Amino acid sequence: MELYSSSTNEIMRRSDCEPMIGELAALGAALSWTASALLYRKALQETQPVLANIVRLVLTSTILIVFVTVIGKLGTFATLPYNVVILAAVSGIIGLGVGDTLYMVSLKIVGVARGVPITCTYPLFTLLFAFTLAGQPPTLTVSLGAILIVAGIWLVSTERNSSTTASRKLLLLGVVMGIATAILWAVSITLMNLAVNYNRQLDSALAVNTIRVTAIGAAFAASAPLLYKRHRLTKMSRKTVLSLIAGGLVALGLGWFFLSYSLTVIEESRAVPISSVTPLFSTLTAALLFHEKITMENALGSVLIVIGIFIIFLL
Repeated sequence: MELYSSSTNEIMRRSDCEPMIGELAALGAALSWTASALLYRKALQETQPVLANIVRLVLTSTILIVFVTVIGKLGTFATLPYNVVILAAVSGIIGLGVGDTLYMVSLKIVGVARGVPITCTYPLFTLLFAFTLAGQPPTLTVSLGAILIVAGIWLVSTERNSSTTASRKLLLLGVVMGIATAILWAVSITLMNLAVNYNRQLDSALAVNTIRVTAIGAAFAASAPLLYKRHRLTKMSRKTVLSLIAGGLVALGLGWFFLSYSLTVIEESRAVPISSVTPLFSTLTAALLFHEKITMENALGSVLIVIGIFIIFLL
């Protein structure tokens, strides 16, 4: 009887701890994406977004495959059904291939303090997709959250000194690229959520995340010679390459793994809002490290975006 009671208590303790671990994992994703944005911003000062994303994904996917092999988890891939593999691969192509390329374009144009908050509106589009597929109109809380997010985007996009037509058009392009990124990330996360829900285990989350990265990494490796001449790839400085690798490992190796694991432990309505506090971290760090000018409007916009996401998912 004592043994049974002890085992039951142990199971209950684990059950109580899992939600907290899931929330910490979601927060870890937010911190990882903040750090990676800073590394990408540094690399983009010396190279172009498409080229940067090719180098980042090819090298990061290679490192992840080696890592999975070394820790003896390569066999996990064989246990995944074909539909899970396809979902993970398509998620990577859409989110990491196309979405992250547009993300880097946005970062290069408008900077971290503006680009990150705009792209982090992806939870709104995730929920709108869900409502559309269900054929139901958005609720009052979703509508309120959407209004706050739109207002936040407008404030983040405000530029007091943008007096010339060219600078206004450039700012608009960066904002459009950021919104397009958010839409593509929403599609990618929806597909990833379907994939990780097949088997809510740590090994499966690691396998799904690795497939996402390697699928687009392999596609980019095959297409790189067609997109860029070889000498342009070899002329990239070692410092830039290291920044891209570090950013890729932090964002794709840690950030997306944290989110994948979080989705296996807690529901999406809790994991996504926590992982979406990145704008608050990015606004502060961009000002401190890159000396980006942060106006009151930009800061308030970042806060409104985060509040809007929390209202949508938690109320």
